[in-house]
Amino acid sequence: MRTILTAFALSAFIAAPAWADTSFTILGSNGGPIARMDRSQPANLLAVNGRLTLVDVGDGVAGRLAGKRLRLNQVDDVLISHLHFDHVGGLLAVLGLRFQTDASKPLNIYGPPGTRVLVDGLLAGMAPSMEAGYGLEDAPVVKPETLVQVTEVDGGDSFKIGDTTVSTVTNTHYGHMAGSEEPKHGSLSFRFDTPDRSIVYTGDTGWSDDVVTLSKGADLLVAELIDMPSMEVQMARIVAPEVLPGVLKHLSEHHITPAQVGEMASAAGVKKVVATHLVAGGPITPAETEAWTAQIAGSFKGEILISQDLGDY
Repeated sequence: MRTILTAFALSAFIAAPAWADTSFTILGSNGGPIARMDRSQPANLLAVNGRLTLVDVGDGVAGRLAGKRLRLNQVDDVLISHLHFDHVGGLLAVLGLRFQTDASKPLNIYGPPGTRVLVDGLLAGMAPSMEAGYGLEDAPVVKPETLVQVTEVDGGDSFKIGDTTVSTVTNTHYGHMAGSEEPKHGSLSFRFDTPDRSIVYTGDTGWSDDVVTLSKGADLLVAELIDMPSMEVQMARIVAPEVLPGVLKHLSEHHITPAQVGEMASAAGVKKVVATHLVAGGPITPAETEAWTAQIAGSFKGEILISQDLGDY
């Protein structure tokens, strides 16, 4: 009897999820659209009691999941903060490879207005490959629309994903400021309240009082970061002079600098900051990350980390 009970206990332990509580993994820490060899495009993984949710799905996300020894058919949900290509470029791979590996459940996709059009287009593009199959007679026919369930989300919406409450606000990445007209396609920031942690993911945004309010008292703030001095130098080299002012206006007003990351974190009273979506005009060196940390620390006294791909926070 002791042997049977011991074996049963061991099998239960092995079967238990390794992520029995909340974890947030930076799968891709690069701020696109310019690709880097050492950092993948923006993508993250929220794991709560065994439920796996991708938060943004930039190019390279499938390989980064493999780096965590996870399969695509284990993913339950995808949350999209906004529809810029560096945040959705990996979605076709996620959908197509899930189909090829016979995922047993549809993928729940949440995103701002326009997400349904995006997904419908990807599914339409998948149809020829799905119809071709593997040349086997009597192979089951899978309709693309059975692979996903899409829910469009407006800023201010709140919903449940398993044990997690997701709250949203519209941030300022598309230039929306308090009191102005809402843009057609919103850019969302997410707050995740799980049984043991509260995590805020800014997505791409400029300074936003709404994001500060969303972040109040959070355990972890996952914030984007741009290094404007190096970006100004790079943009002057590669962008036509007639469009350079507009590019710099977007970069400076619709993204947040290290100093602003610290100011927003301090105003929100969060416990810990992880900077991701790192945008810089050259290689991201240890000296550069140390400088960013010092700038954030100018106004924020909590723990500060600069993310690496596959880092758990």
